[in-house]
Amino acid sequence: MRVSVQGEERRRLDAAWSFTIDEAGEWMEPAAIPAQARWRAARVPGTLAQALIEEGASFDDLPPLDALDVWYKTSFTNSAPAELRLHGLATLADVYLDGRLTLRSDNMFHSHRIEVETPGAHDLHIRFRSVEREIATKSGRARWRPRMITPAGLRHIRTTALGRLPGFAPPTPPVGPWRAVELIEHGALRVLDVDMRPAVREHGASLRVALELSSVVDAEARLRCGDVEARFERLSDNRIAADLPLPDATLWTPHTYGEPHLYAVTAHIGDRRIDLGRTGFRDIRVDRGADGAGFALSVNDIPVFCRGACWTTADVVSLASEKADCAPLLRAMRDAGMNMVRVPGVTLYESDDFYALCDELGIMVWQDFAFANFDYPIQDAAFRASVEREATEFLARTRSSPSLAVLCGGSEVYQQASMLGLAESKWRSPLFDEILPKLVRESRPDTIYVENSPSGGPLPFHVDKGVSHYYGVGAYRRGLDDARRANVRFASECLGFANIADDAALRRDFGDEPLASPLFAARVARDMGATQTFGDVTEHYMRLLYGCDPATLRESDPQLYLDIARAAVAETMEAAIGEWRRGGSTTHGAIVWFFKDMWPGAGWGVVDVHGEPKSACHALKRAFRPLSLILTDEGVNGLFVHLRNDNPQRVEGEISLACFRDGHVPVMRASRSVAVEPHSVATLRDAEFWGGFFDTALAYNFGPPSHDLTVARFIGAGDGVELDAFHFPLGRSAVKSQLGLRAEIEEDDDGFILALTTDVAAQSVAVDDEFYLPRENWLHLSPGSTRRIRLVARTSDAPRPKGVARALNGEAIRYG
Repeated sequence: MRVSVQGEERRRLDAAWSFTIDEAGEWMEPAAIPAQARWRAARVPGTLAQALIEEGASFDDLPPLDALDVWYKTSFTNSAPAELRLHGLATLADVYLDGRLTLRSDNMFHSHRIEVETPGAHDLHIRFRSVEREIATKSGRARWRPRMITPAGLRHIRTTALGRLPGFAPPTPPVGPWRAVELIEHGALRVLDVDMRPAVREHGASLRVALELSSVVDAEARLRCGDVEARFERLSDNRIAADLPLPDATLWTPHTYGEPHLYAVTAHIGDRRIDLGRTGFRDIRVDRGADGAGFALSVNDIPVFCRGACWTTADVVSLASEKADCAPLLRAMRDAGMNMVRVPGVTLYESDDFYALCDELGIMVWQDFAFANFDYPIQDAAFRASVEREATEFLARTRSSPSLAVLCGGSEVYQQASMLGLAESKWRSPLFDEILPKLVRESRPDTIYVENSPSGGPLPFHVDKGVSHYYGVGAYRRGLDDARRANVRFASECLGFANIADDAALRRDFGDEPLASPLFAARVARDMGATQTFGDVTEHYMRLLYGCDPATLRESDPQLYLDIARAAVAETMEAAIGEWRRGGSTTHGAIVWFFKDMWPGAGWGVVDVHGEPKSACHALKRAFRPLSLILTDEGVNGLFVHLRNDNPQRVEGEISLACFRDGHVPVMRASRSVAVEPHSVATLRDAEFWGGFFDTALAYNFGPPSHDLTVARFIGAGDGVELDAFHFPLGRSAVKSQLGLRAEIEEDDDGFILALTTDVAAQSVAVDDEFYLPRENWLHLSPGSTRRIRLVARTSDAPRPKGVARALNGEAIRYG
């Protein structure tokens, strides 16, 4: 939470920083730094890895950053007594003001304040001590040792796992002042603490705000939220509080189910105004189901299907997290129909800007506390005090954020130990079962606490109870029907594949022959210690869905290999999400692992490191739509059509169902009207269209197959919205044939549109344009249809569109 007090002068110390490296760790104070030390320019907030890469180093050139001592320095001038705020130091830091040690920090997630009482010029030095050398001083044997995060001794150090995840992230452990350094010259009034608590109860919304001030204030103090005011009452000499009933407040709702309403909050003390930011009002609850084993969130009494992706920071090298860094990615998530972002325990606590953007965009946040996989030494009193402060500071600064919905103890701690065969008594921890839930109850009782992700089943990794990490479809190479058989209740992590970027990105990052690049092979996502890579996982689904031999294709037709890999991931993800969002599903959430790649390569990200969507992202955008049309094969019960309406308005329109032979010859066609109430699903059987028996799913095998394609289409009444869904009863195809695919460029006031038309059904049509990104991609086209796709320029000076559209089962055609 950012607080701005009228009359206060606040400036960031973000210029004139420099750094020098002490490899041996011998310089114990600024005076010990030799005169010949090489000082180089640094960016603050920022990291050592960022500084070295900006000097020209590659990931392979970086030294072992955790083995080094690094000094940062700058100078500043203040004209009045001031406060120096250091919002984050990674990780073991000694701060010297004018040559005197004023602060020691051993937790990357702590923020700090230093009083600068004397006006004038000052020198600031920060020594960042080697994490590796600190680990060497620690003792005590862990009950288990994870392979994913290295080194094992990191369990003693309160820092992020980012940069220490070999197999899927660059070797850039953060070292340096990764969050802003501010100098605040206070006016006559200082706000020392703000406790702002929005609430929703039986009689509506209310807001309580308590302020701790630097001195006694005799002037009248009032609290304002929107157009409503209340008087502050004095609690003590320097503490005041106000309770503001807001019975007519419009509630904050996730964007897929309504509007994320926010209200500005200010305090007025005499003639001074204090800006307390914005807040929203919402009620969030969890329904465990009749068996007590489920996990379904409701917001303001609306049952919510949570869908989204895990967050990996906007930039894993610099850890930049200001509004300009986070906004493009969070807006892309919203535009893809995602209503929840999970910040996993292997990452960090995000910036105030991040949570403010989620508030504004209507994206719920599942926040893991920054613990993952390790057996943490919570019995150590100093460690315990450090993590209690860490959690308390985070909860305090996000206390007014309505988007913060779920607080989770950590990631895969219980799973890690239980998968190694340890009994529950060995892996249970008071950190997750006592300390963190107590702090959440005290500071954010309006959120849902989950002890660990995953957890809730007889074993933490069982997916039919509680919250799960579901990789049955994915890493464990199960068939697509496992998405239903597994009875997933809520997947807080799921569907990991080696997702390949589009051709333009591959050319930029790996050259014209990416599959021949050793770097491409090295960057394929993998779990350390596993016998497979996630490239092997993707190839499994290439074989399963398309019957191809990936190894042969890599050599004989690299382009087709890449296209089938992209299509296989897109089809698998869309099918799994459709299964979970269909009518009658027991699944209430699906959070994909993860949103953005951390470096160029076939990573788990559904957008690449440059923020551009991969085939998986386009598939999820279709699967996550608030208004979705889904087809499910119910075997001898036929084909079911589901129209899911998450919107707050009733939807009416017409659904048609059509079957084709050879991808274009009509066999059956029928339609019927449909109406779906808000936040509900309408499910229709194929027989309700035909009026009698027709083997739509080809489950009975009475004679030769009558058709090879079924297309469902919904057309909304009034708004004319169109949705379609496809079923391939004989399987998908990558066999090339002539489809009559055509492409034309159209232009309107908003730019360019690509119109795609086909005579025969075109599967997994991909648009590849060096200068433009298609709003839709990797989509199917029904026979005789035309789809108009908006093209978005990659750069402001992009020329006229010129590229290739190709169907997986047909020709490639050039346009422009």
